[in-house]
Amino acid sequence: MSNHDTPNSPPTSPLQPVRLSLDDTIQFRCHRDIACFNECCHCIEIQLTPYDILRLKQRLGLTSQEFLAQYTLPFEMDAQGMPGVRIRTLDDKPICPFVTAEGCSVYEDRPTVCRYYALGLMSMRHQEQLSDENYYFLIKEDHCQGHQEDRILSIRDYRLEQGLEIYDEMNREWRQIILKKRSAGPAVGKPTPRSYQFFFLGSYNLDSFRNFVFSPGFSEVYEIDPDTLEVLKQDDLTLLKYSFKLLKQVLFGEMHIVTRDDALQKRVQRRRELENVDETDPNKDYNGPIVV
Repeated sequence: MSNHDTPNSPPTSPLQPVRLSLDDTIQFRCHRDIACFNECCHCIEIQLTPYDILRLKQRLGLTSQEFLAQYTLPFEMDAQGMPGVRIRTLDDKPICPFVTAEGCSVYEDRPTVCRYYALGLMSMRHQEQLSDENYYFLIKEDHCQGHQEDRILSIRDYRLEQGLEIYDEMNREWRQIILKKRSAGPAVGKPTPRSYQFFFLGSYNLDSFRNFVFSPGFSEVYEIDPDTLEVLKQDDLTLLKYSFKLLKQVLFGEMHIVTRDDALQKRVQRRRELENVDETDPNKDYNGPIVV
């Protein structure tokens, strides 16, 4: 409880209600010798982006499926059930599994939320707009003493210092998918459980998505040249970008990937084959094309 709270009032939010731009400045510095070092890692609720998972699973030498099973928990990002994943904390305390007495054990590959702290990022997209807008907010938690440090820098420079450019670049298209779904609402129709299952696959379970792309069923529906296939086999970054294009195609009908002329007939046949498949498991590995 903050000094401004009363016993009958809700706790004051640590998020400061002022929108900031890239050229605005903040006073903040976090370092090993600060008295509150590691405190922010002992009470977490960290949502992971697709690129966060890619970096972490590579660092830990795990497949996407192994990382999801060991280090994450699923949750619904909105009332319609859009699937998300959070870091799984210790069983009895909300402590990050990667924090040590010396600091973050995966610091070079830490998630986007951790890199932004003590800033918050909000992306907004209105129905009449073609692109989203980013705003930044300052987060001031009671335990954090980084705001008393004698250093002032712009948000633009702070983002560069924290290595956020590649993270924002890789997450931008994914965030746009979520924003479009939310801003369009009923205009895009109610997504099917199977399309949400595919959203989970293409967003978070990249190695299983790769298996899907290289399955015989995929080539029955989608055209993909051998050179592109070879890149997708080796390069996780290219594969992730490819998955975002396919997600847009599945969720919104945007044609980014060419389908074969006889794809409709093959989809009908595939739908019949999948009539008895359990569609409720978001971690299910795919062996055939998505039918929506």
